[in-house]
Amino acid sequence: MAEPDTYRTIQQRSDGVFRDRGSKFMAFAYPVYTTDEIKNILEELRKEYHDARHHCYAYRLGAAKEIFRANDDGEPPGSAGNPILGQIRSNDLSNILIVVVRYFGGTQLGVKGLIKAYRSAAANAILDATIITAAEQDLIEINFPYSMMNQVMTIIRDERMKIREQDFTETCRIRAFVRKSRTDKVLSRLSFPEETSARRLKWD
Repeated sequence: MAEPDTYRTIQQRSDGVFRDRGSKFMAFAYPVYTTDEIKNILEELRKEYHDARHHCYAYRLGAAKEIFRANDDGEPPGSAGNPILGQIRSNDLSNILIVVVRYFGGTQLGVKGLIKAYRSAAANAILDATIITAAEQDLIEINFPYSMMNQVMTIIRDERMKIREQDFTETCRIRAFVRKSRTDKVLSRLSFPEETSARRLKWD
């Protein structure tokens, strides 16, 4: 039985393509964690494929899978974003964004044809992906003096925390991801004296 803070996602970006009557549907799937990250990816794809007719997408976030959105980007309502989201749901994925870029081939496909095309492109991107089980993460910030470096780094290694950013100037600051179910325990372990502090950050 899956633990409540785990979910299925993709390990890294994957691609898929589907063609129908001259139209080309290019799908790009990304592991994502925040809406800001999604916004940046969409902006980059719109710049890279600026001559495409549509940039349709869907995403779902969180272990609870309660945050999701589908966007048709000018295609008939329900013909693009929802079929993409349907593939995310049918594969039980979260923390994933799939964008399908369409180059129009000159022949109208109709709503049924569009649904098939967007669904197939998204499915092909998922088929190209490595599916993994991941744990939901919190982002914490640790501020500490150099004298506490060994103790702090030992905890980071013990808890298999992933460092997002670090700054070692007059004092030390590390921002790192920790498994959500372990956050309170880690914050307790980091309750050192000597001007050391640790706190949970909002990162979406």
